Parts: sequence; structure tokens; C-alpha cells
Amino acid sequence: KQLAKMMPGGLTEAKPATPEVQEIADEVKPQLEAQTNETYEEFEAIEYKTQVVAGINYYIKVRVGHDSYIHIKIFKPLPQQQQSLKLTGYQTDKSKDDELKGF
Repeated sequence: KQLAKMMPGGLTEAKPATPEVQEIADEVKPQLEAQTNETYEEFEAIEYKTQVVAGINYYIKVRVGHDSYIHIKIFKPLPQQQQSLKLTGYQTDKSKDDELKGF
């Protein structure tokens, strides 16, 4: 039998956000606010997917208001690189049901 291998570069299934994922989202919130020129009163990570690269890409769905969502992409370098988290992309105007996809 062949074992199912996780393809490098493939996105995982969406999972409910954990406290760690919320911390990751919170850490890049200032970068996002600077880029979108917005201030988000609410910033609740809802779900996420990860992608293994030379480090990890996190795709996180964040609720930023009553019925408003943003998808953010964050790069987490390998531990030995001793670099901070970097917001590498975002998509605004998302709804609760929009699927997280690679971008």
C-alpha cells in the first residue's frame, strides 16, 4: 500500500482557529492595518489552513466586523531563521462562507 503523502505546497483542510493561530493573526494585525489603512476593532481568527514551504504559510479567515471577513496570508519562517512573522497577502470583502484558498 502506498501511504498518502502530503504534497509540498498543498493546502491542508480548513481547521478551526486555535489560540496560537489567533496570536499569529494578532501579531500581523498592525501590518494589515497599515496596508489596508483601516483599524479593526474586532479581529477574531475563525479558521485556518497551512501550507508547508521553507517555513509555513498560514491562511487565516479573520472576522473584522459584524459580517465582514478578511483572508490573510502569513509567512512563519523556520525557527532557526529567527525572523518575525510576515503578512504576505490579504483579501478583503470576504463573507463567512467564502472558502480559504491559496493566493
